[in-house]
Amino acid sequence: MPTKCRLLVKNASQVVVICNNGEKYLTKNAMQNLCVVENGSVVIGCDGLIKAVGPADAIQAQYSEDLFEKVIDATGMCVIPGLVDAHTHPVWAGDRVHEFAMKLAGATYMDVHRAGGGIHFTVERTRAASASDLLASLTARLGRMLRTGTTLVECKSGYGLELDTEVRMLEVIEAARRSLPINISSTYCGAHAVPRGKTVAEATEDILQVQLPALRRRMSSGELRVDNIDVFCERGVFDLEATRAILQAGKDMGLHINFHGDELHPMNSAQLGAELGALAISHLEEVTAEGIAAMATAKTAAPRARDMLEAGVIVALGSDFNPNAYCCSMPLVMHLACVNMRLAMPEALAAATINAAYALGRSDTHGSLEVGKHGDLVLLNCRRWEHLIYQLGGHQELIRCVAIKGNVVLDSDKTLDF
Repeated sequence: MPTKCRLLVKNASQVVVICNNGEKYLTKNAMQNLCVVENGSVVIGCDGLIKAVGPADAIQAQYSEDLFEKVIDATGMCVIPGLVDAHTHPVWAGDRVHEFAMKLAGATYMDVHRAGGGIHFTVERTRAASASDLLASLTARLGRMLRTGTTLVECKSGYGLELDTEVRMLEVIEAARRSLPINISSTYCGAHAVPRGKTVAEATEDILQVQLPALRRRMSSGELRVDNIDVFCERGVFDLEATRAILQAGKDMGLHINFHGDELHPMNSAQLGAELGALAISHLEEVTAEGIAAMATAKTAAPRARDMLEAGVIVALGSDFNPNAYCCSMPLVMHLACVNMRLAMPEALAAATINAAYALGRSDTHGSLEVGKHGDLVLLNCRRWEHLIYQLGGHQELIRCVAIKGNVVLDSDKTLDF
């Protein structure tokens, strides 16, 4: 008796596999030559893993529809992998809408920071918030992300800057991981800013001697799962020496290095990340040519586009969702990457799937529709997948459903159940 399967998505106009030879990431020309099956179908087994992808007639000949718990006729539609958001700060209380007006009036990021706003404004409100309130707001934000096609998201702490609140944030992220269908990669970001009243040296010592040892104990006991470590390496925040010490300590604990660097000033963060074997570095608006070359050699993922693409850097995308940049939508991020950073649409999709998964150490299981990977997919109500990027702001009408491990968790005709 053949084994029952969980989901068949059949007769799609396009199935965008992304890559089909087990690639962990794509660079250069490979990002513009994505694997696409015309008139294709996808089979997901009861274990939630992809069992087959290919032409619809070949899948039909191999699998009887009676074998499936659910069958979706995707005629006239497209299937893409679940999108991956490689950088978010989704756990916080309060908002900073007033700062948006300040920035529109000409204030810089550091102007706001020095005026008592920015990260410290959010830290005060997050420290005062209960775990239940933080979990409720995180759940709502992850639901918004899921509705825009994100099935794997990186979630950072970093609005505590002291042990109790940082642990509370990580506990909230862990609770979301255990209770919600969306996949989560958890990041400790206790070095997001230097706490008020402390020097860089004092803040670094607290992280190395208090926060990380406590985190190690919670991880060893199984209470928390933390995947990555992050530091904001920037002038006036954590310098290169402090960043190196914190990242190395996290690496020694088994955490992936995935940090903020060269955002406002050239800090040689890219070279540091390459030296330490960082999986990814975010921002990099002020990265040097030498830094780009170092990242290309070290196979470190990064977001800045054309120069990096041409140098062979692994370019990944993330929303950077936070109270300073309130964006939950990877389709919007991909559109902006195409318009503002001159990515081609296939490059943007690769950067938001397989490369973003690589930046989180998950490209073995996520980021493409290959046999053996998680059955995470998005069904688009259009005949060509490019409409998801082309139709600015139209993704809510285009996304027909979202499946995670073959379970349909979002249907455009139904209400999300979390």
